[in-house]
Amino acid sequence: MAEEILQKGDTEPTDQSNIQREEKAETEQAPAIEAQLRELQEKLEADQKLADTYKEQLLRKAAEFENYKKRSEAEYINLVKSANEGLISSLIPILDDFTRSLKSGKEVKEHESFFKGVELIHSKFVKLLESHGLIPFESVGKPFDVDYHDALMQMPRSDVPPHTVVEEIERGYKLFEKVVRHAKVIVSTEPPQAGSEIPPNGEAQGD
Repeated sequence: MAEEILQKGDTEPTDQSNIQREEKAETEQAPAIEAQLRELQEKLEADQKLADTYKEQLLRKAAEFENYKKRSEAEYINLVKSANEGLISSLIPILDDFTRSLKSGKEVKEHESFFKGVELIHSKFVKLLESHGLIPFESVGKPFDVDYHDALMQMPRSDVPPHTVVEEIERGYKLFEKVVRHAKVIVSTEPPQAGSEIPPNGEAQGD
């Protein structure tokens, strides 16, 4: 028993010494460990900033590509719409001739069957042009608009506001959303003041 106590007493100082050495070593190593941790933290932050930069660039490129895609699609659609513009525009006078012929032929009863045939052809022709985007637009009763109308003359009117289209001489057309022929119209002006006279040339006489 005495030997065991002695042995135990002999080992305790040794263990304590080992612990102290380990604590001292840890204390000495602490600055180096802290430096390594700071270095790792800085590297992590730098990598995070780099990742954020790459992410931002990727999102910007994705947005640019999406805008390019939309712009290309819109340009393609416009190209398709305007591909036949010259041909369709050249057909409008023929459509006018058809319309005028139908108006005059409608009063000739002895050629009613012939008139019906021409009317059918006219209807098919109009539908064909409409299927390619050619649509007439209404002008009578609308305010005069230089983007849609060509004024052939002005007419004093008291029943409508000034600068209103009161008569359509030639119909206007749009190809999809683009005006391909302006409507030729007559536009209202203010009626002459009471007691004044308008000379034949349409200009008011001076005193």
